[in-house]
This record gives sequence, C-alpha cells and structure tokens, in this order.
Amino acid sequence: MTESDSTELRERADNGDDGAIDELIEFAAELGDMGELRRLADSGSTDAADELIQLAGERSDMDELRRLADRGNTTAADQLIELATELGDMNELRRLAEKGNATAAEQLAELTAE
Repeated sequence: MTESDSTELRERADNGDDGAIDELIEFAAELGDMGELRRLADSGSTDAADELIQLAGERSDMDELRRLADRGNTTAADQLIELATELGDMNELRRLAEKGNATAAEQLAELTAE
C-alpha cells in the first residue's frame, strides 16, 4: 500500500467508512503499527483496541497496556495482570489492586504467599 493509498484510507476511516476502518486496522496490525492502532482505538474502535492489546502483549509493552487499562479497558487490564505476574512485577499488581482490581489483588496475594 502506498502512502497515498493509506492517506486515502485514513480519510475514509475518519469519515466513518466502516470498511475503511476495518482495512486500516488490518493493515496496521500486519505492520505492527501501534501508533495507527492507538489512534483508531482512541477514536472508539474496539477492534483496533483489541489488536493494540494483542500487539502490546506480544511486545511486553506494559506502558501501553497500562494506558489502556487505566482508561477502563478490562481486556488490557487482564493482559497487564498476566504480564506483571509473569515478570513478578509486584508494584504493578499492587497498583492495580489498589485501584480495585480483584484479579490483581488475588495474583498479588498468591505471589506474596509463596
């Protein structure tokens, strides 16, 4: 896809063309373009948010997962808890637990009991 094509696709997506949004999400996911996925997710695309979470998880990008989780995305919060648990990041689990996340509190309790 040329820069001209992607610009046109972005314009169509910005004007509410669902087909263009889907194409742009697919293209951005294939390229691993977190910036484009973030832009689409921030404009309300749950499909883009899902792709962004998957990509952030694959890259162990705790900052992106944290940003999404802090905005109320429960899938991102779950992925963040999983990653923090794998990494033994007690501070992240504690932060999530203090915000009321029961799963993070459970993981924290399990890790501190060991």
